[in-house]
Amino acid sequence: MNPATEAIFRLAAFAGIFLLMVVLEALFPRRQLDYDRLIRWPGNLLITMLNTFTARLIVPLGAVGFALAMENRSIGLFNALQLTEPVVFFASLVLLDFAIWLQHLVFHRVPMLWRIHRMHHTDNDIDVTTGARFHPFEIVLSMLIKVSLIGALGIPAIAVLWFEVILNTSAMFNHANVKLPLVVDGLLRKLIVTPDMHRVHHSSNDKETNSNFGFCLSIWDKVFGTYTAQPEAGHKGMTIGLADTQDINSQRIDKMLAEPFRKGPADS
Repeated sequence: MNPATEAIFRLAAFAGIFLLMVVLEALFPRRQLDYDRLIRWPGNLLITMLNTFTARLIVPLGAVGFALAMENRSIGLFNALQLTEPVVFFASLVLLDFAIWLQHLVFHRVPMLWRIHRMHHTDNDIDVTTGARFHPFEIVLSMLIKVSLIGALGIPAIAVLWFEVILNTSAMFNHANVKLPLVVDGLLRKLIVTPDMHRVHHSSNDKETNSNFGFCLSIWDKVFGTYTAQPEAGHKGMTIGLADTQDINSQRIDKMLAEPFRKGPADS
């Protein structure tokens, strides 16, 4: 797949899932949002565009192009092993998902990295746009971690492409303000992260914030003991965001970009 086709495919997937989640949020909202979209969405969408530009600036070829370059040079563990293409493909998806889970956990546990990541948690509502609300510093670090893993393992370009689509889809789905039937939620979260499962992670309760780190597969939190089934205050009663950023200014893009330099309670 050439770069132009890849870009069109990813943009179409992003736009399609985004619009679907917006419609589902309107039809089946899980919570009454505290802020109007006109207050939150400009900052979240501007950050999304800035991060897209930043990622391409850091790795001009993109993760898929980098993987293809490594593949053409037979670099990486998978290129040295005699494994079938389906095994390599699915192993790559699982390993990349675990890497995202582990990275997320580390960004919460290491104070300097938390200062970068916490911008994602200063959104005082949670909906489909929250899934793309990350600081550019985090995007840079994430991209460097991702391409290092791709190079070390020799993950094929087709697996990277599908993982990128799955990751973006998962982020929009599990941040969406959508109410799923309890039975459907229960069945889905046996395998994947649902909106109710991930919403717990955006609670202002520190214990809940430091749980449910998964983006796609739900297994990692359950295996490693970081799973919280439901928020103590319930999904309608819980407070979203950080306790010290419960104001409208936290939705301004200048405040969002300055977040790593703000001194929070944990930095005292």
